Amino acid sequence: MAWHLPEDFNSLSFQKREEIVEWVRRVVISGSTDYRQFQAAAVKQRYAIRFPGVSYGGLAPRNGKIVVPVDNEQDWIEDPDLLSGVIDAPPALAMEMADLLRFKTSALTSIGFQRNGVWGEDTASQKVEHLGLMFGALAASKEGEVRGHGVPIRQLTFGLLLFPGIWDWYLQWRESRRGFYTTWEVDMLRIALAITKQDTGWLRQHPELLQRVQPIRGLVSQNEIDYARDDWHGACDDFHKHASHRVKEIQRIARVHRDPFEPIMPVLEAPSPVGEYRKITEEILRLMPDEERYPRPAAEAVRSFLMLRLGLHLGLRQKNLRQLMLCPRGQMPRPERILEKMKRGEIRWNDREGGWEVLIPAVAFKNADSSFFGDKPFRLVLPDLLDLYKYIDAYVENHRAVLLRTASDPGTFFVKTVKTTSTEAAYDITSFYVA
Repeated sequence: MAWHLPEDFNSLSFQKREEIVEWVRRVVISGSTDYRQFQAAAVKQRYAIRFPGVSYGGLAPRNGKIVVPVDNEQDWIEDPDLLSGVIDAPPALAMEMADLLRFKTSALTSIGFQRNGVWGEDTASQKVEHLGLMFGALAASKEGEVRGHGVPIRQLTFGLLLFPGIWDWYLQWRESRRGFYTTWEVDMLRIALAITKQDTGWLRQHPELLQRVQPIRGLVSQNEIDYARDDWHGACDDFHKHASHRVKEIQRIARVHRDPFEPIMPVLEAPSPVGEYRKITEEILRLMPDEERYPRPAAEAVRSFLMLRLGLHLGLRQKNLRQLMLCPRGQMPRPERILEKMKRGEIRWNDREGGWEVLIPAVAFKNADSSFFGDKPFRLVLPDLLDLYKYIDAYVENHRAVLLRTASDPGTFFVKTVKTTSTEAAYDITSFYVA
């Protein structure tokens, strides 16, 4: 708690101190705003469907499974340890999901099919999560705390996604749990629009999925199924029009339940935001432990210092920074074509420039098609300001090995502190955000 108290706390009146302590406990320590209370309750209610054996792109399943977590509306976080109430998809549904992922992630479209755009690894992971949540909500018991619709799991099929009743129930179910609509529902509807789009929609090109659809009271009638069977493309057109209308309606009333910039507003409003962040790096150096007595805490402090300094100089998204590969001095840098295949960048020593250089192929970026790149890689020789090179060299030569201990080297510049409870040295999206 002391981190969040003002410096003059001890000199304030008793009443003022009580007020500050209560606020810190409620908002910071327990995060007990109204929306955080909803999140804390929702995250305990496991109801998603997971898809065994599904893999795609370069993302390998963990323990043979792509795990779908529950109700996370921010960034995708894989959570394999909290699976009570999460069930495996039946084989037929898992096969449908695998086909969708193959369609949207393969280098070439199968003969006879058309598509518009492809999914990268993170996008594909997010779609698996979101669709798993939707099917899980449909299958969850009506009497349980999740209050799903109780659809028998054997009836779950992607063919259900053609029917407006399914989507309207799910959208209203999410609104009733949270109390309002957000852009999350808009993003879900855009999945529906994409898979039913004329000519290129995956669902539209698979009318055979209708064969597994059975009537569901209150959601899908036999008449709707018969109509779709008689005029598949007409049913797709009708649904596409319905989903487009819902997008406009929800966009009009969606609420922003949190300001993602709130924690850094004092920095953004400062005359020199970069100068404010540099204060953090100066504080890290001021408090750095003695390397001889405390080698691991010292290594962690240098890593923290470099995370901030490289972040400030490069302006990268967390994924590009997290996946940045390392080529130590004296070794041959990876060819650009290898980095393109890996979709990762590399920090290496440039003898000609006499400095540490970061090279990242355009395909590694989320906005790879931007005119900023012009089909050329991002390249920057880091400036040797405020002892940056001194700490990069110390990290590469000494501190990084202290963090790795006996674990296998993932080859990335930033590595986790390897402990007995965590032998994997590579950061994932969750652990990197924590760091």
